[in-house]
Amino acid sequence: MDRPGLAWPIEESLKELERLADTDEADVVAVFTQRLAKPIPKTYIGSGKASEIAQCVEELDADVVIFDEELSPSQQSNLEHILGGNIKVIDRTALILDIFARHARTREGRLQVQLAQNKYLLPRLRGMWSHLVREQTRGGIGSRFGQGESQLEVDRRLVRKRISSLERELEVLERRRNVQSHARHSAGIYRVSLVGYTNAGKSTTLNALSDASVYVKDELFATLDPTTRSIELDEGRRITLTDTVGFIQKLPTSLIEAFKSTLLETRKANLLLKVVDAHDPHAQMQLQTVDRIIDDLGAHNIPSVVVYNKCDLLKRDELDALCAQHSEAEFISAATGFGMRSLCYRIAKEASREERLFTVCIPFSEGSLVRTIHERCHVVHEAYNELGCVATIRADEHMAQALKKYTVENETQIIDD
Repeated sequence: MDRPGLAWPIEESLKELERLADTDEADVVAVFTQRLAKPIPKTYIGSGKASEIAQCVEELDADVVIFDEELSPSQQSNLEHILGGNIKVIDRTALILDIFARHARTREGRLQVQLAQNKYLLPRLRGMWSHLVREQTRGGIGSRFGQGESQLEVDRRLVRKRISSLERELEVLERRRNVQSHARHSAGIYRVSLVGYTNAGKSTTLNALSDASVYVKDELFATLDPTTRSIELDEGRRITLTDTVGFIQKLPTSLIEAFKSTLLETRKANLLLKVVDAHDPHAQMQLQTVDRIIDDLGAHNIPSVVVYNKCDLLKRDELDALCAQHSEAEFISAATGFGMRSLCYRIAKEASREERLFTVCIPFSEGSLVRTIHERCHVVHEAYNELGCVATIRADEHMAQALKKYTVENETQIIDD
């Protein structure tokens, strides 16, 4: 529906809906739009447009009608009644949920999708039993407690019970995730999260940075489950990279809620890499969508770097213009390796931004601590004497406090001692 105040042009939003349908292996045979000031409460669209769609559905032998906006349960039921037959009416939320169900591979991902699906289903159960509820309108003794209403209540109870069960399972997994995250934080590991619009190339970027083999495919929501990899920068520092679920405009609230535990990994990061498809004509609109969701997650204060990916698909003058317009960004092609060294250097630079320079003397008896320093810090200079390892390092405040008892002013102090 084309109405005033839309964040995206209706044509572009429908193109994205077509891509979603294609990702879900559906063939789009017709597209309809209608300009209205606001949705019609009963059917969302006007009655004339609904009749036009019904005629087209019959002529083209279509079996599913997808709406770009979220439909209320009553609107969905009324539209299915108008279209007749076994025509299924779904909205953008239901389509995305179905795609998520196809692509979720880990246990946590499947549980999150099931939770979102059940929450979406619960208010729509009435329409599923409407044929039985209508039998009650015939009147007669006991008509208020007809078969349909009983079955409806049974189903509602079962769905609510399933929702509670899924929430409990996810709470257990979330606690486990929090323990792992706290352990990484306590160890002083610098954490980088890759965020971005779906299909911007986050997983390909993760693979290029870490030599991993995360599933990659040119489709929306190719990967859902968060993946964390550990890499070592040129300076010897070890960091973690986490790839999160891709964002999309009109991302359903139910999905954000269901994926809250994994999306909130973004809030625990030290740095966000906002991966953008440089070749997409709507790259800036997609970046705005990503920024809006990051704000909703409360992660807007975390330092970030915009990374324009797929630069190999741009012409030279297009790339030059993009670089001139966004001088603070990084420009890469994760598929070809272009710009990856520069990106690694930028990550190292951001990791060192909050660090301070100091010298420590680590006794020979604390050999494991020397290894930790090499993994967690930037070692500027290192030497050995009769007391142990003397290293000048750059480290964040967390590591500085952990190494406080080994800190010395300079090597002269060590000799004097």
